[in-house]
Amino acid sequence: MRCLVTGATGYIGGRLAPRLLAEGHTVRCLARKAGRLRDVPWAAEAEIAEGDLSRPETLPAAFEGVDVAYYLVHSLGQRGFEAADREAATNFAEAARAAGVRRIVYLGGPEPAEREGLPSAHLRSRAEVGRILLDSGVPTVVLRAAVIIGSGSASFEMLRHLTERLPAMVTPRWVRNRIQPIAVRDVLRYLVGCASLPPDVNRGFDIGGPDVLTFAQMMQRYARVAGLRRRLILPVRPLTPSLSSHWVGLITPVPNAIARPLVESLVHEAVAHEHDIARYVPDPPEGLTGFDQAVALALAKVRDAQVETRWSNASGPDAPAEPLPSDPHWSGGTTYTDLRERAVDAPPAALWRVIEGVGGEHGWYSFPLAWSVRGWLDRLVGGVGLRRGRRDPHRLQVGEALDFWRVEEIVPGELLRLRAEMRLPGRAWLEMRAESTGEGRSRYVQRAVFLPHGLPGHLYWASVAPFHAVVFGGMARNIARGAEQTPP
Repeated sequence: MRCLVTGATGYIGGRLAPRLLAEGHTVRCLARKAGRLRDVPWAAEAEIAEGDLSRPETLPAAFEGVDVAYYLVHSLGQRGFEAADREAATNFAEAARAAGVRRIVYLGGPEPAEREGLPSAHLRSRAEVGRILLDSGVPTVVLRAAVIIGSGSASFEMLRHLTERLPAMVTPRWVRNRIQPIAVRDVLRYLVGCASLPPDVNRGFDIGGPDVLTFAQMMQRYARVAGLRRRLILPVRPLTPSLSSHWVGLITPVPNAIARPLVESLVHEAVAHEHDIARYVPDPPEGLTGFDQAVALALAKVRDAQVETRWSNASGPDAPAEPLPSDPHWSGGTTYTDLRERAVDAPPAALWRVIEGVGGEHGWYSFPLAWSVRGWLDRLVGGVGLRRGRRDPHRLQVGEALDFWRVEEIVPGELLRLRAEMRLPGRAWLEMRAESTGEGRSRYVQRAVFLPHGLPGHLYWASVAPFHAVVFGGMARNIARGAEQTPP
């Protein structure tokens, strides 16, 4: 079948597309920018269609000839996400119906029991999207999952960092609520299997793993699997979801904007009420993946640097997407630039290895305290901070997050360009180049570019410019020195 995958730059979509290809399906991915999928390992096997669910005129070509359309997008963490998701789902449903799509598959969230009161805005929005798709006139399957356990998922990263960094903690009462987590491998198996459901199936299904646990039990079991001591957990009443999200944002890489809807979802119990999906997609012979095994598999992927996708892969529609302007006057105003060059007594290949290894555990090669402070300040104002890290310690690809940057362009062996995603009164890029000067030597060229927005942008640059000699100058020196010390 021809399958359309929306959200292919995200956590689930980026894993689903190669599995559909492995099953022999033709896969077309819808992305706002085709270049975001340029470097994924399966890109050459898939069709990439540019389109935006908020712009219905861009959708007909992407839906043409499609048998099964996967809806795997959401606006979590953005202002007005309920309205944005409603609009996107409506446009998706209308485009699917007009194109004669035979099946829609949607991955949503759990539905709280009526006795638990009104659901959170996040769960309310996911349920509304499900209803829009079910009412589209196209046979639709809505898979309702609670916490997804897999390397790189937001829920897993939240669980992992809370447990590893806090041997003792005061927690909100929701850590006693029951949750039925599911391994990402089982979610993907259901998503692939739903492509072949009979045309008369138009309903939602609860999906969950074999274990029903409280979040506190999940932390204790994670600690056991990870070889950590038992954690001391003290639930208290005063920690509201809002306070809890700030606490999660402080301890984990998940920023407040994403942590808050996740935490608000955990206020409700999330247990599957039925397992009807097994009639259509039978459980594997060995059974569904248990919580302990899912954690062990995820930790092995993290340890071996084999994380396929991460929660931070996706960037929202309101994220800056303009490429670095080549013309300094392109912005219609001032462009601030900090340019550094260093002669390097090492070949370009050695210099490139150091450049591509920047960020994450390797750091930024200069004044760690200054980078840390900038990351903390970004977190305080609701930004992503530095703790998103990197997916792979040695290799980068276009579109993925790197601390508080996004990889905008890579020319292997020559150029790495990063676009800033920290909170700024303007737009910023950091560009690093490796140039050959012959006879086994090279030149390192580093350029920081800032396009200010109004007076606050100019004041911002003036306030940080005095530190550039230390931060950017030290970065250039240490990258050059690192290349010279890199074994051939």
